[in-house]
Amino acid sequence: IRHGELVNPDGTLYTANLRGAAAVDTYTCKGGGPEQWQPTFTTHGFRYVELTGLQGKPGTGSVTGIVMASDLPETGTFTSSDASLNQLQSNIVWGQRGNYLSIPTDCPQRDERMGWMADAQVFVPTAAFNTNVAPFMTKWMIDVDHSQQADGAHTDVAPVMKGLTFGTPAWADAGTIVPWTIYQMYGDTRILERHIGSMTKWVEWCRRNSNGLIRDHNRGNDYGDWLSIGADTPKDLIGTAYFARSTDILAKSLAVLGRGAESKKYRELFEQIKAAFVAKYVKPDGLIFGDTQCCYVLALRFDLLPESLRTNAADRLVADIKAKGWHLSTGFVGVGMLLPTLSDAGRSDVAYRLLMQNSFPSWLFSVKHGATTIWERWDGWTVEGGAHPDITMNSFNHYSLGSCGQWLFGGIGGIEPDDSHAGFASFTIKPEIDGPLAFADTTFASVHGRIATGWKRDGDTVTLKVTIPANTTAKVVLPARTGEAVSESGKPVGESPDVKVLNRGEKTTALAVGSGEYEFMWRHPAPAR
Repeated sequence: IRHGELVNPDGTLYTANLRGAAAVDTYTCKGGGPEQWQPTFTTHGFRYVELTGLQGKPGTGSVTGIVMASDLPETGTFTSSDASLNQLQSNIVWGQRGNYLSIPTDCPQRDERMGWMADAQVFVPTAAFNTNVAPFMTKWMIDVDHSQQADGAHTDVAPVMKGLTFGTPAWADAGTIVPWTIYQMYGDTRILERHIGSMTKWVEWCRRNSNGLIRDHNRGNDYGDWLSIGADTPKDLIGTAYFARSTDILAKSLAVLGRGAESKKYRELFEQIKAAFVAKYVKPDGLIFGDTQCCYVLALRFDLLPESLRTNAADRLVADIKAKGWHLSTGFVGVGMLLPTLSDAGRSDVAYRLLMQNSFPSWLFSVKHGATTIWERWDGWTVEGGAHPDITMNSFNHYSLGSCGQWLFGGIGGIEPDDSHAGFASFTIKPEIDGPLAFADTTFASVHGRIATGWKRDGDTVTLKVTIPANTTAKVVLPARTGEAVSESGKPVGESPDVKVLNRGEKTTALAVGSGEYEFMWRHPAPAR
């Protein structure tokens, strides 16, 4: 019984990308009647199974695939009017199931299956929408701590493996990013309490291994924006940006734990790193050294720019996307933050254009060509070349590039956590509707209860249905322009006792609501196609 992810053009099983993993089970029949067998002490990552040694051709019922994964209850659902987008969400979920097996592995098929730190941190916001990962990540963070060196440097993978390095930007920073994300999504301070010492040691290690707060040395394996496509982001810029991000998280975490003086100390350090970043990498017109999509995403998402340059930097990000024919170029480091960064900059139209792109490179390119999980490489398979020639590293079940899933929930669905009210005690509903979709339905089972949004277009009329759990509040931001009437359950929002109008801006209307179910309606011209 052989296992593989692709079939060669001649119909044979493609196994070149398995490296040293045989992925073969051998069973000797005893004879005398029907026999049933399944392997023990191993799992296989596969899409196709090849049987040899049978006397006749096997039927479709001869093999049953048994899904092996850590038992993580589903907490999120996303569906829309676009079948390809729905398939992408399915691929993201199956990529998570295939790799969240005891630890967050990188891939389930070849001779690797290690807990790569960057993969885990870029995907954890998406993972936490899809399933309840709090127990899973709480356990894994103990592995992360055990793998940390005494001097504070985190490893590339946890549990630690011989031959890998320590201190790699974006990989080692999982030691701060994962605990903070779990706190944000579930509101439980215990993960911060347990790991605040480890987080502090890591930030101090970064400080010691920087020159003028620029991370220009001791960067481990220094993977950079791993597997980016047609872009080369400076690695010291990535290191400095993540040094700032971990410091920012540490300051916030200390504040949550009531350690104000220490929080202030690291807040000041963050501002100093930010100033060093701007001085080293940012020009007065907003051009960032390297001029890649990843550069702008890191600078904008990690709040490393003065307010006066944010618009210019966002414009340059959009210009680069346009210059690439409305395609992305980010790798593991930038990909999960690309769509949220565009939304934050008021360019959800560009975010939609990237998300719905189905020519290479894009998320829907693999969907278009039959993928059922997320690929490791944008070019893992192409029409012109078939499977990527680097057979040593070409997984077809590798969840990192599926980190766009957080925008399906937080962008299209509009369900966004609030740093100041962790665990969705209070949160924001801000759906992005300026795209090609006719409707989108999103649910999330928070620790406080079920949150749901569902919006649809009928010509220029938009209807948004919202469910807010008991004992929570939400800020609902509608893209209702000045002068457009907004109703709730048929009444103007100003007359509804359950809805408070916070402000009416030029492009949006912000409302405050408590627990309950609401139906908002307003006119919003459909975007040009």
